[in-house]
Parts: sequence; structure tokens; C-alpha cells
Amino acid sequence: MIKLTRAAALAAAAALAVPGVAHAAPGLGDEVYAATVEPGEPEAELRYGRLGGGPDDGEDALKIEAAYGVSRHLRLAGVLEFEREAGGVRRAEAGSLEAIYALGKVSGINVALYGEYEIGFHGPDKAETKLLLQRRTAAFDLRLNLVAEKQLTDGAQVELGYAAGAYAKVGGEVQLGLEAYGGLGTFDRFAPRAEHFVGPVAKFEIEGLGPELGLQVGYLFALGAARDDAKGQAQVRLEMEF
Repeated sequence: MIKLTRAAALAAAAALAVPGVAHAAPGLGDEVYAATVEPGEPEAELRYGRLGGGPDDGEDALKIEAAYGVSRHLRLAGVLEFEREAGGVRRAEAGSLEAIYALGKVSGINVALYGEYEIGFHGPDKAETKLLLQRRTAAFDLRLNLVAEKQLTDGAQVELGYAAGAYAKVGGEVQLGLEAYGGLGTFDRFAPRAEHFVGPVAKFEIEGLGPELGLQVGYLFALGAARDDAKGQAQVRLEMEF
């Protein structure tokens, strides 16, 4: 953990209180990660999420990711994140480096570890880790990501959360499913009333245009504390495999 002086810690806390340095809603510009890695495969991905209804209506997040499967175990990625608060302007918020290491199968479930270091452009840096679990067959794909995130400032607690997805093939290159994102509190206060978003998604694969394209669209409904600020969030995700 990075140690800061008292003055730096106070400055970081003040920065967090300034409008524009906000904690993004669960799932906004995010995804449910797979626990497998495709070696030798370059990817580019664009993820967009926008809140609708309530005080946060119009808040959005845009993430641009470039990734590469170094081996059948290791995937590395770089991500640039842009955010816009309700009534504000979009600006670059953070840049991060990600790594996924696939451990293999345990009782038919793929297991992987995810690590991320995020450099905050207007606030403190963050470190995040995830346990990635996935059960996939020819007909369905089940995923669960268990998340632990910490701002790298003195006194900051580890924030816990989850992302989950269930998808079923319905014919051709189309999948329909359900995704959920939410907070689980901290180790000191586990599972309080927190923000959750749950809703349907649809995935499409588009071939014949050069790079293999994947498109996902969905709408997640706000639950729990998230209903205080929004009614839901729209999602769009575009992935290109070269």
C-alpha cells in the first residue's frame, strides 16, 4: 500500500469530495469477465454505460480496452476510462493495466485470477483483484466475478462487490442472458444496503467484415440503494477480435 503524508491524505480526501471525482455505479462501463484466455489473440473493446432516471440521469462511463492473450494462461490489457456526471462534460478519469491468469478447471468450473492497477487522473490510484469463475457448455455460459477494490490512500477500506452473468444460445450467433452487478460492503460491514443493477442482455456475433465483431446490448434495473439515484442503466459493448 502506498503511504501518504497526513497532508496528502487530506488532499486526496478533499479531491474525492469535489464534484467530478465520483464513485461510478456498479456495472457502468463494466463487464462480467470470462475465466479463460485465448492465446495469440489481439482484442479491442469499447464499453459504454449510461444511467437513466433520478438525480444521476445522464451520467455515463466509456471504457476503451486493448488486450492480448500472451499464452493460454495469461491475458494483458490496457484500459482508458472516460466519465461524465449528470449535467457535466465527459473527461478522462483513469488509465489502468489489467492481467488475467487462468488457473484451469476445478470440478468443471474454469477458475482465473484478475489484477488491475488504476492510475487516477483526478483522484487516488486504485488496486483491484477478482476471482473469476465460469461454467461453459455448448448451450450456456455462467460467470461469477468476486471483486475486491481499494483506493491507495491511508485508511481506505477494501470495497467488495460482484458481477454475474448467465447466457444461453438461442440460435445462430445470438445469446440472451441476464447480468447483475453490485456492492457487498467491506470486511468490517459485509452486505449492507448497497447499489445493485440487474437486467437482460443480448449478444450478437457479426462475421464477414474482416475482424470478428461482437455486440452486446442490455438494460439493467436499479435495485437497493441504486434506486436513490437512478432507475436503471443502458449498456452497449462492442468487441473486435483480430
